[in-house]
Amino acid sequence: MKKLYVLLLIGFTVSFLSCEIDDICIEPTTPQLIIRFYDVANPTVKKSISNLNVWVNDKDSIIKNKATDSIAIPLKTDSNITSYKFSSSNLIDEITFSYQRNEVFISRSCGYKFIYQNLNISSSSSNWIKQMIIINPTIENEKNAHIKIMH
Repeated sequence: MKKLYVLLLIGFTVSFLSCEIDDICIEPTTPQLIIRFYDVANPTVKKSISNLNVWVNDKDSIIKNKATDSIAIPLKTDSNITSYKFSSSNLIDEITFSYQRNEVFISRSCGYKFIYQNLNISSSSSNWIKQMIIINPTIENEKNAHIKIMH
């Protein structure tokens, strides 16, 4: 009987020690690009857009028929360039974002995240977007805007 208790105690101890701690990621992950929209006539005043649509070519819309003065969109983590199409009132502008990716280890539970640096923007059209200004060329959090778009 003592052998049974000893075997059960050893079995319980081994199984308890072999368990992994459940890690939960509470750290921020790869940040999104924050864009705020402003009035071209008065660049200090935010200006809401009605019926805003944002999508990548041949993909579903990320933002669909939204009325807003700011958005958060993801950038590609496997490329240094991301292009989005922005439409408002059936006018479409394409904006290309270029950047450098810096992979940072967060923790065992979270893994890695990307920080984007040296952000640049370009557009081949100006149908409704009149001007774009980079406020912060480093995207490491989602607390502040990175780009101002005047319309």
